[in-house]
Amino acid sequence: MFDRPKTGERAILAYGGADQSEHAVHELRELAISAGATPVDVLISKRDSPDPRFFIGKGKLGELAALVASHEAELVIFNNALSPSQERNLEKELNVRVLDRTGLILDIFAQRAQSYEGKLQVELAQLKHLSTRLVRGWTHLERQKGGIGLRGPGETQLETDKRLIGKRIGQIQKRLEKVDKQRGQGRRARRRSEVPVVGLVGYTNAGKSTLINALTGAGVYAADQLFATLDPTLKRFMIGPHQSVVLADTVGFVRDLPHELVAAFRSTLQETVEADLLLHVVDASDEQMTETIDEVDRVIAEIGADEVPQIRVMNKIDRLENVVPHIERDESGRVSQVWVSAQAHQGLDLLTDCLRNRFCGRSIVRDLRLGPMDGDVRAVLYRVATILRDDKDDAGGWSMRVEGSPETLRFLEPRFGPEPEAIEVAGDLEIHAV
Repeated sequence: MFDRPKTGERAILAYGGADQSEHAVHELRELAISAGATPVDVLISKRDSPDPRFFIGKGKLGELAALVASHEAELVIFNNALSPSQERNLEKELNVRVLDRTGLILDIFAQRAQSYEGKLQVELAQLKHLSTRLVRGWTHLERQKGGIGLRGPGETQLETDKRLIGKRIGQIQKRLEKVDKQRGQGRRARRRSEVPVVGLVGYTNAGKSTLINALTGAGVYAADQLFATLDPTLKRFMIGPHQSVVLADTVGFVRDLPHELVAAFRSTLQETVEADLLLHVVDASDEQMTETIDEVDRVIAEIGADEVPQIRVMNKIDRLENVVPHIERDESGRVSQVWVSAQAHQGLDLLTDCLRNRFCGRSIVRDLRLGPMDGDVRAVLYRVATILRDDKDDAGGWSMRVEGSPETLRFLEPRFGPEPEAIEVAGDLEIHAV
């Protein structure tokens, strides 16, 4: 193995595969920069099928070795998935560390994870990836010495490593199960209070964090780089005087997102699966916009969220000419796309209107008489509804008038009965008695 320098690394980027587009090579460069590497040169191989030993042919291997020597590179990054044997053979031939696309993305995630859950998820993905790299990695230690006094230990080094990694994976999975239970409690609490969840999904660097900052002032770190933010963010956003939604910002997607990461982050992505609506944020200025949309839709389907209603937020229109904020609708009249610029705060009012029209509906006012033991109901009402009147009575209870949507106030029905018939209409509000 090769020790990782404490500072940035000079890297040669090796690209092979069917997609030889400039955009694909540029994305590999951006991933390398996000990991802290300094790309110094690029090698593109157009081989039809990968070589079983080195992935690239002997001719390209010679070119790669020359580039490493001329640039004094410390790292070679392949845009493709390498087998453990290919990775080891390349390191032996080049005498520098070799990293494939999966290892590169895992390294970026390891650097960006800040929360307890995020660090556990990344470590789990790294260990699962590493466990495949142990195969035949210690063959010189697997052979048991024969003869009296020459027999080796009962457990080889390879078996020891596998056992330790398996034990650590089990520990992390138990801890993540506990965190997942806590997340589940939060989701159930939001369902009880009838607060809709709107999940933000999209290709990395599409502007999800900038959008959530523009809408809520959340202060989420945002930068023009791939995977600038990793840990999920949940923020309440008021879309009306008595109605709020929870915006759930999740990890960005990328082409060929490692399966280990999709599996490890499944609990985090559960917020997306159980959302009431998905805002698919798209970089409208991206020349490869169609491909990135297809990739995000593929991952959404993989995690089981393809049935969740979706609105595409076409972001970064400030980079386009003659494009103004507007709404596009499908054949049934439903909103399909909203064109905005989160950075320039353009079109955010249109997006807010779309959320308001979807979730607010009609408003009702209910008069309630709460007893002394109904303090929990009063606390929930202050959180999810607009309080029009709150008078304490002589019995220690409260006489309240509250305003909210029927969905928001539905939690009252088990204790106070279903929504009563309207007895008075005032503007857009329906007044209901106890």
